[in-house]
Amino acid sequence: MLQAYYEHDMTEEAVFELFMRRSPQRGFFVAAGLEQGLEWLSQLEFGPSELEWMQHTGLFSNAFIERMQRFRFTGEVRALPEGSVFFAEEPLVQIVAPLPEAQFIESRLMNILHYQTLIASKAARCTLAANGTPVIDFGMRRAHGGEAGLWAARACYMAGFSATATCLSSARYNIPASGTMAHAFILAHDSEAEAFERFARSHPDNVVLLIDTYDVKRGAQRVVEVAQSLAAEGLQVHGVRIDSGDLAANAKIARDILDRGGLTKTRIIVSGGLDEYRLETLMAEGAPIDGVGVGSNVDTSADSPFLDSAYKLHYFRDRPRGKHAEGKTDLPGRKQVFRHYDADGLLSEDTLGLLDENLEGDALLEPVMRDGKRLKMPASGDLDCARARCEKALATLPAPLKQLRTPGQHRVSLSPQLKALREELAQSYR
Repeated sequence: MLQAYYEHDMTEEAVFELFMRRSPQRGFFVAAGLEQGLEWLSQLEFGPSELEWMQHTGLFSNAFIERMQRFRFTGEVRALPEGSVFFAEEPLVQIVAPLPEAQFIESRLMNILHYQTLIASKAARCTLAANGTPVIDFGMRRAHGGEAGLWAARACYMAGFSATATCLSSARYNIPASGTMAHAFILAHDSEAEAFERFARSHPDNVVLLIDTYDVKRGAQRVVEVAQSLAAEGLQVHGVRIDSGDLAANAKIARDILDRGGLTKTRIIVSGGLDEYRLETLMAEGAPIDGVGVGSNVDTSADSPFLDSAYKLHYFRDRPRGKHAEGKTDLPGRKQVFRHYDADGLLSEDTLGLLDENLEGDALLEPVMRDGKRLKMPASGDLDCARARCEKALATLPAPLKQLRTPGQHRVSLSPQLKALREELAQSYR
């Protein structure tokens, strides 16, 4: 496509917008991944090996390959700040750049923003379902690749998780690290008690012991026994973890044994196949748990493993553009999202309008890049700011939007000018 654009001098400014179509499983989305997207755009260029590959394929002209040696992103970007809540059809990112540049960045930019938005939207539902109980990211092992595991930890923390077990994410994004032991650690020792004692002495400030390798009841009793000998050394058992079986019932059994053994301050953490649906059930059953670890179901967004994301051309050569196929009609023009709240501070309605319209409400899309340069360099606290923004945004959601199984749909209306533009475009196609 790029070669054809250049051959026909189709290099004028174009407007592309990245948005999500409606999802029956999600009442809202959480914007995430912008930081990594902007980093990629600011460094975009073709290296020698890539140019050599282009030559080797025989698909491209020498003139085009020579031109790609100088290829850079020189455009403008407007975006929703990370941690923002948004809804179907609302632009997550808006690109204004020469047509070849705006076209080329589609796949990788979508790859970055879609995945983190997918995971942040799933993780936010877990945060809401946990209702204040700390949630930890345990999902690296089954994430779809190392990069996915890192980004999932980042998106989960943004959406309200308290920590991650992925150490590189902790190092790279300053997310609190948290972890315990695996069943292999218990099995590698000749006795459960020996494994508990050695772990406690090795990690005196993080004595969290896995008690379900053989039997939860017996494991909890071993913890009480070991705690007495460790106390003589000044060591305290901070928590136990249960990873299998009926988590609510096993947590109640463990809580009773720990309390009768004097370990009333020892926390109970549960894990194993958890997601927002199981968390909702655990909370409803009144399970005595103090923390949860979630992994595979969140890092893969198992109930909805992708969002129907789209990156579409909406303006070029002084004309609005938009796909007008059956079931997938786009909204043309360069747009802005205007947000409205009710008297209680809850979301009431969004209005999608054209960028130059002066409409009521909070304008959500913000300029973040101009002439290919970032307008604000990342700071060490940016992820914490996005996390705080997400927490505030989730607090504004009306109850129907937070429902897990049959979420309500937020009202997103179109401004009169946008409606007229859409109809004008449809008439021209007809």
